[in-house]
Amino acid sequence: MKTFLTTVCLAVLAIMLYVTISASLQQDLVSATRQLWPDLWFRATLADAYCGFLFFWLWLAWREQSAAKGVLWFVLIMALGNLAMASYILLQLRSWN
Repeated sequence: MKTFLTTVCLAVLAIMLYVTISASLQQDLVSATRQLWPDLWFRATLADAYCGFLFFWLWLAWREQSAAKGVLWFVLIMALGNLAMASYILLQLRSWN
């Protein structure tokens, strides 16, 4: 199971890095957001993603002992999304026996 989870997290990291870098080379985030914001499905998808980030962070903050780590991971998750979440899981898997 650990190998499977590690593989999935590495795949998510690779896919998200590729998609993010490719998109940023084509168009900056601000102009893309300006164009997409009027679309209700864009807003719904964005809200869904950030609610998911918040739920994951709540679990992470409950699990972590340090408030400073909780704050740091909150910032990372809200800024980087699934890149940060996959990284957190990979870090946890390293200590999983």
